[in-house]
Amino acid sequence: MIEWPLLSLLIWLPITGGIFILFFSKSEWINPRWFALFTVAATWALCVPLILFFDRDASNMQFTETVSWIPTFNIHYALGVDGFSVPLILLTAFCTLLAVLAGWKSIQKHVAQYMAAFLIMMGLMHGVFAARDAILFYMFWESMLVPMFLIIGIWGGDNRVYATIKFFLYTFLGSILMLVALIYLGIQAGGFSIEDFQKMPLGLTAQLFIFIAFFMAFAVKVPMWPVHTWLPDAHVEAPTGGSVILAAIMLKMGAYGFLRLSLPIAPDASLLLNKWIIALSLIAIVYIGFVSLVQRDMKKLIAYSSIAHMGFVTLGLFVGYLLIAEQRSVESMQLGIEGAFVQVISHGFISAALFLCVGVLYDRMHSRLIGDYGAVVDRMPIFAVFFVLFALANSGLPGTSGFVGEFMVILSTLQANFWIAALAAITLIVGAAYNLWLVKRVIFGQASHGGISSLEDIDFRECVMLLLLAGAVLFVGLYPAALLNLMHTSVDSLLQQMMQSKIG
Repeated sequence: MIEWPLLSLLIWLPITGGIFILFFSKSEWINPRWFALFTVAATWALCVPLILFFDRDASNMQFTETVSWIPTFNIHYALGVDGFSVPLILLTAFCTLLAVLAGWKSIQKHVAQYMAAFLIMMGLMHGVFAARDAILFYMFWESMLVPMFLIIGIWGGDNRVYATIKFFLYTFLGSILMLVALIYLGIQAGGFSIEDFQKMPLGLTAQLFIFIAFFMAFAVKVPMWPVHTWLPDAHVEAPTGGSVILAAIMLKMGAYGFLRLSLPIAPDASLLLNKWIIALSLIAIVYIGFVSLVQRDMKKLIAYSSIAHMGFVTLGLFVGYLLIAEQRSVESMQLGIEGAFVQVISHGFISAALFLCVGVLYDRMHSRLIGDYGAVVDRMPIFAVFFVLFALANSGLPGTSGFVGEFMVILSTLQANFWIAALAAITLIVGAAYNLWLVKRVIFGQASHGGISSLEDIDFRECVMLLLLAGAVLFVGLYPAALLNLMHTSVDSLLQQMMQSKIG
């Protein structure tokens, strides 16, 4: 185990880089694009020892750092990672690289501020996944809203003010309830260590209030039906890089919150309310899938499909409680949680890829409307190959990452309830329908706009972005064991906490 503060470097290096760009934004000797790329590359270099020295067989937090922060309230600057945190930190660094490259040419105003916002947000998101103190977790959780608010509000579309206000209000109001729950737990525990929260006995009434408070924060972030309406507006108005981070990382923080806080701290309340969560997950999978079918805007279609795919995540996380109630095998529960987490990572790759593909087309045609395209394959054959691959992955094609997570969740659900599994599985047909219909109308068919004839295929920068994502989608799809082995021990530890009553 390395002794130097690796996690602090992963958090503060990009934040420092972003602040540096802001201070020297008017300097002629600083190129904000290349400096941001260099900072992300340096952060990526720090991810190498993180993955190399991470012990996959250890259930405890690793690379831990603890410094007294506010001793009066026993609040610490405490960091650590486990099998859930490490993949999400790697995904964050990967997607920030894509966001920087995505804005390389399309962003022409306030370039330094744009790059700084992504670097600062990268460090804050790393902080969310590494925090072991509840107040530190909340500080990072709330702070990351500010750069995303600015990204959408400054570089977004014509209706960006409405989208940013809606995005901020939804996420901020949900988080306030989480803060109340964290303060209550801190008073009861005499400190704000998340590990202490997970071990502390709580009455069922207290657990119910805590679970509901957490649920409001995490359900908005996922987002679950019916608190999902902010997401399509935010995606449509956000620049391409903003959409990439929103879909690939920010949505995943809701799932991470359930794993880190809701399930281990309030297991009895989770067991009591699990059928409601499963019902909301099924509504997201079924209803939002049909909503995706009627979209005319490519970004809205992908945004709604993200809500449906994240429904599989919450279904996989909570279906285990049905298995507990029926005293089924631990392996079945493990299958559901691991499938949900694979879906978290997989959807990060696929959604980022699809939004980048839309960005490629928008940079050339300045339109996101499906009806303005057609026969793109004739002018952009290399791009068409990538677009079709990612659309098929979004449909759950075997051999891609989109298949693995959803298949594992359905298998786990099948052992709990046949009808729930059948409903979730049948709606995969709807997913295939809207993805293939999107491909047919955009890539193939007849050109509906004269500008199609002047399209140029992707350049080297765009090819690198899409090639990296294609490799990630195929790697996880063909060799999911690399990801499963990373989180297996953490899932076992979580299951032990879920199955143990904490009613004091």
